[in-house]
Amino acid sequence: MAANFPSLLSPATAREALWPNANAAPTPVDRIRRLVWKIAVATLALMAVGSATRVMNAGLACPDWPLCYGQLVPQQQMNLQVFLEWFHRLDAALIGLSTLWLVALSLWYRRQVPGWLPWAAVGALALIGMQGALGGLTVTQLLRFDIVTAHLGTALLFFSAMLVIACCLLPYRSTGTVGRLPWLGLATLAVVYTQCLLGGLVGSRWAAHQCLGLKELCQVMNSHLLGILPTTAMVLALTWTVWRTPALTYPLRRLGSLVSMLLVLQLVMGIATFRLRLQIEPLTVAHHTLGAALVGTLVCFTVLAWRDRLDPIPSEPRFGADDTLLASTPSAVEA
Repeated sequence: MAANFPSLLSPATAREALWPNANAAPTPVDRIRRLVWKIAVATLALMAVGSATRVMNAGLACPDWPLCYGQLVPQQQMNLQVFLEWFHRLDAALIGLSTLWLVALSLWYRRQVPGWLPWAAVGALALIGMQGALGGLTVTQLLRFDIVTAHLGTALLFFSAMLVIACCLLPYRSTGTVGRLPWLGLATLAVVYTQCLLGGLVGSRWAAHQCLGLKELCQVMNSHLLGILPTTAMVLALTWTVWRTPALTYPLRRLGSLVSMLLVLQLVMGIATFRLRLQIEPLTVAHHTLGAALVGTLVCFTVLAWRDRLDPIPSEPRFGADDTLLASTPSAVEA
């Protein structure tokens, strides 16, 4: 009975039940999954640096693109603003090269990895190419607000794509207990992503500064403030459903708790940022980064929830009185 309820086990036992053979020699899938996790972490860091670049008004610190003052490393012009923009581009270039390596590995091991993986890697490469083009346009078009917002939206899409690939490659063991959680997770993710885009629009138009100082563009800022209501409602509904769902796997329950914790932190950061009139730059950067982390956590939750719903439930062997194997039956959770 306990084997059917991983969420009721200790964390170590639950991990062993959900991810068997964790200590085995790494396979091509393991190597690719680790690379994808590293790209995802680097992308989150890239978005944090990009946020710092914007709030420090360093988006045009390098007036040309892709070089900076016509150089790979502008030593003479280097200051904090130039460094932020230069490092942002460096991190982006490294992520692009890592994605190329992901495509190469996926094609090289195509007979040993899921058939969808090479296609997903190529799709991720297309996203990073689009992101690079938008990054160049933000400079050449002098930080046009729609391009800057699209730049953020594409970064979140690429970040989400990396997490989808990584979670799909996890050796996850389904229990078939999620009910409507996959759909609820997907709906919550859509609402939070939209709220992040509204926040990006507020930032790209400097709407908060304009509204608080000149009483202009207040409708843009208010749209983001009003978006707090559906976002909070959806996250609370998701968390409540997670804790009311019996026999939920340990990772899903932990991710559900993490989503609610990130929401609380994000609300605190957002209120503090607003009350301090965006005067504390690290606070604003933390607010933006937490928003991206919330999106990423919801992506992981939603992918694992769908896997729990769609993946076949592992079979349990049945033995006779003389220990003879009789049959294998799906491990169903009792109502």
